[in-house]
Parts: sequence; structure tokens; C-alpha cells
Amino acid sequence: MQLNNNVTEFVLLGLTQDPFRKKIVFVIFLLFYLGTLLGNLLIITTIKTSRALGSPMYFFLFYLSLSDTCFSTSIAPRTLVDALSEKTTISFNECIIQVFTFHFFGCLEVLILILMAIDRYVAICKPLHYMTIMSHRVCSVLVAVAWVGSCVHSLAQIFLALSLPFCGPNVIDHYFCDLEPLLKLACADTYVTNLLLVSNSGAICTVSFVVLMFSYVIILHSLRNHSAEGRRKALSTCISHIIVVILFFGPCIFIYTRPATTFPMDKMIAVFYTIGTPLINPLIYTLRNAEVKNAMRKLWSKKLVSDDRR
Repeated sequence: MQLNNNVTEFVLLGLTQDPFRKKIVFVIFLLFYLGTLLGNLLIITTIKTSRALGSPMYFFLFYLSLSDTCFSTSIAPRTLVDALSEKTTISFNECIIQVFTFHFFGCLEVLILILMAIDRYVAICKPLHYMTIMSHRVCSVLVAVAWVGSCVHSLAQIFLALSLPFCGPNVIDHYFCDLEPLLKLACADTYVTNLLLVSNSGAICTVSFVVLMFSYVIILHSLRNHSAEGRRKALSTCISHIIVVILFFGPCIFIYTRPATTFPMDKMIAVFYTIGTPLINPLIYTLRNAEVKNAMRKLWSKKLVSDDRR
């Protein structure tokens, strides 16, 4: 996997080098990661076991929770281990794998959010044709396309990473491997590579965000023709989606759509979208969605009943 490289491993500086602060980082990441696993796995289990959540919206929510879980897992466990270690090194191959998984599940989340917006548009603007247009087969094909698209994006990132020659410095001023910090270590002109990075990750984030916000504007505008109850329910769902979109895309656009410059707050922004957003998403979708809350209550009630019978 290594091309023209003398570097076999990298040193991750992490969020801090202070031993006491590293323990604080460990506790925060552990709590956030466990919360992410609990919240998203609860949604996944609820959707899989509840017949009431069989609509396309929950089909896509299932994959959003799955991508959130995997996205966070690509970063958090490694960060937890590093927070307890004195020597925080990562091999070249491990670094490349982390770049791939991080971008794969990040891109998958972007595409699933787009599919959820399409689903809401069809449900609200074309309700009579909803079940015909968003059939289970169509939804499955759309999710499969999202997986393929994510793979193509991630392979492009890997190609960019492998094209960089590393022949000296190997200290990454970050807590995980990504192309931005790797560009700073390359012993070559990275101007073209940075342009490709911006046109790849940056364009995906920006274009997706604009498309999503435009689609929700259309959806909200079309609610004028609905009943008060219909408006209330659709508005609650759309606001949940919009909050998730803003929280996820805001930091990504800030990181990936600018020239190869770094700011002191970059690491903290990265913390927000690597462990913060995957934790917030299930909270938003459960607290603002009565159907999900009711399904969770029924699932919990069934578990209590089965435990009592034992």
C-alpha cells in the first residue's frame, strides 16, 4: 500500500499532551461513544422489531443510525486507547484504513440524509403517489446506490493519500488520520491534491447542504395546503431533519471547503462532528418523534413482561 514512502508509521499528537487532560478526554469520549452506541443501537433495534415503523422514513433512519454508529466507531475507540497511552503511534496502513472508513461512513450519512429529504418531499408534496414512488424496492436500490457512492468517494480519498510522498516528518497534529493533516506532512507540492480534496469532500458537503436546505424550503412552503394537524406533524419531522443537517454539515463545510490552512479550533470542531453529532442525532429523532417514542415504550414493555415471566 505504500508508494514512494520512507514513513511506516505516524505519531498522533491527539487533543492534548497533558496527562491529566488526556484522562478528561478519555472520560468525555467514553461517555459520548457509549451514548452514541446506546442511542443508535436502540433506534436500530426498535425499527427492526416494530411493525409500526415500517415506512420508508424509518427504513432510511435505520441506515442513518447504522452509519452514525460506524462513523463514530471509526474514530472513538482509537482515540480512547491513545488517551491512555504514552506513545500514540499509528501505522501507515492503519492510517489509510481509518481515512477510508471515516470518509465512507461520513459520505454514507450525507447520502442517507439526502434520501430522507427526498422521502419527506414525496410524502408531503405527492402524498397520493407516496407508496408507489417510495416502494420498498426503490428504497433498497437508493440505499444500495448510497453505499456504492460512499465507496467511490472513499476510494478517491485513498488514492489522494497514497499519491502523497512521505519522506521525513511523521507527526500528525490531530487525534485521527485525515487528508488535511496528512497534506502538511507530504514532502511535495500539495496544491493540486488540496484542490482535489476541496472538489471532492468540500463539494459533496456544500452541494449536499444547499440541495437539502432548498428541498426543505420547498417542503415547508408546500405545507400551506395541508390541514393544521398535517402541518404540525410534518413540521415536527422536517425540523428534526433540518437540525441534524445543520449540525452535521456546518462543521464539515468549515473543515473541507477551505485552502490548506489550519486553525486552533479545528480539532474541537472535528470532535463535534465525530462524536457529538452521532450522539445528538438519536436524541433529536426520538425526542421529537412520537412514533419512535411509542415504539420504544412498547419494546421496553415487552422486555419487562418477558423478564417477569422468567
